[in-house]
Amino acid sequence: MDASPHGATRVVLALGTAQTLSWASSYYLPAILAAPMAREFGLSTSWVFGAFSAALVLSALLGPAVGRAIDRRGGRGVLALSNLVLAAGLGLLAAAPGPLVLGLGWAVLGIGMAMGLYDAAFATLAGLYGRAARGPITGITLIAGFASTVGWPASALMEEAVGWRGACLAWASLQLLLALPLNRLLVPPAPPPERNQAATEDGPPPPRFAMPLLAFVFAATWFVTGAMAAHLPAMLQQAGATPALAIAAAALVGPAQVAARLAEFGLLRRFHPLVAARLATLGHPLGVAAMAAFGAPAAMAFAVLHGMGNGMLTIAKGTLPLAVFGPAGYGARQGWIGAPARLLQSFAPFLFGLLLEGAGVGAALALTTGCTLAAFVALMLLRPARRASG
Repeated sequence: MDASPHGATRVVLALGTAQTLSWASSYYLPAILAAPMAREFGLSTSWVFGAFSAALVLSALLGPAVGRAIDRRGGRGVLALSNLVLAAGLGLLAAAPGPLVLGLGWAVLGIGMAMGLYDAAFATLAGLYGRAARGPITGITLIAGFASTVGWPASALMEEAVGWRGACLAWASLQLLLALPLNRLLVPPAPPPERNQAATEDGPPPPRFAMPLLAFVFAATWFVTGAMAAHLPAMLQQAGATPALAIAAAALVGPAQVAARLAEFGLLRRFHPLVAARLATLGHPLGVAAMAAFGAPAAMAFAVLHGMGNGMLTIAKGTLPLAVFGPAGYGARQGWIGAPARLLQSFAPFLFGLLLEGAGVGAALALTTGCTLAAFVALMLLRPARRASG
C-alpha cells in the first residue's frame, strides 16, 4: 500500500473522479431522464421514480454484504466490478423494449449503487489508511460533491443530442472507459489482514449503544436529505418564494455543501468527528428558523444552512463510524448503519410530498426539523470513548 502523501493524493483524485461519474450516472440520472423514459413507454413519471426507489431499497439491502466483501478482500475489486454492473444497468435501460426490461435495468443499477457509491469508497479508504482515512474521505466528498453539478447538465445535453437511450449508452461508456480504469489501476490493493488488524488494536473501545444511535442519526438526516433533494424548489415556492428565487436558492445547496466540506477539512479536522456531526445536524433547523422569522426572503439563507449541514453529514457518514469503532470490520458495519438511511431516503420524496400537499409547508418542515433535532440529541448521547490508562 502506498501510504505516502503523494500516493494518498493519487487515490483521492482517482476515487473522487470515479465517484463523480458513478453518482452522476445512477443516483442523479432520473431527475433528467425519467420524463423522456416515461413518455416513450406511455408511463407516468412516478412509475420511473418508483423503479428508482426500488433500486435504492435493493441497494440498502445489499449494503452489509458489500461491506463484508470489502473487509475481506479490499475495495479495489468491488469498485471496479461496480463500474461493470453500472454499465450493464445503463445498457439495459438503453436497450429496453418495454417497462419490464426498464425496471430490470433500474434493479441492476441498484446493485451497482450498493457496490460503487460512497459507502464502498469509504470502506476502501478505511482498509487502506485505517484511522488516518478521515482526510481522504473528506477529499473524495469534495470532488464528488460536484456530481449533480456535472451530471444534470451533462445528462440534459446528451438527451437533447442523442435521446435518453443515447445518454444512457454515453454514461455506460464513461463507466467502462474512465471510471473502471481509475478504480482498477490507481486504487491500491488492500494491505494484508494481519497488518490491518494490528492497526485497529490501539483504539479505545466503542461506547455502548453506538451502533443503533448512529443508525438512527443517519436514517433521520438522510430522510431530510432525500426530501429536500426532491422538493426544495417546489417547497420554497409553496412557502411564498418566486420561481426565480426558489431556483436560485436551490442552486446554492451544492456550493454550500462544498464550502462546509472545505471547513471540515481545514478548521474542524483537529476536533473529533462528533463535533462536526453535531454542528451539521443544526444546519437544517437553523435554516427553518430563518424562514420562520423572515419568510420567503430567507429562502437563500435556508438553502445555504441546509446545504452546509448536509455537506458535513456526508463526511460524518464515513468518518464518525471510523472514529468510534476503528477500521476493523468497517465495511460491514457501514453497511448495517447505512441500510436504514438508504431505506428512508428511498421513501422520503414520496412521504414528504404527501405531507407537503396534504398539510402544508409548516407541517412538512416541522417533520424535517424534528428529525434533525432528534439526530442532534442522539449525537449528544454519544460520547467519545476514552483510552484506558496504564
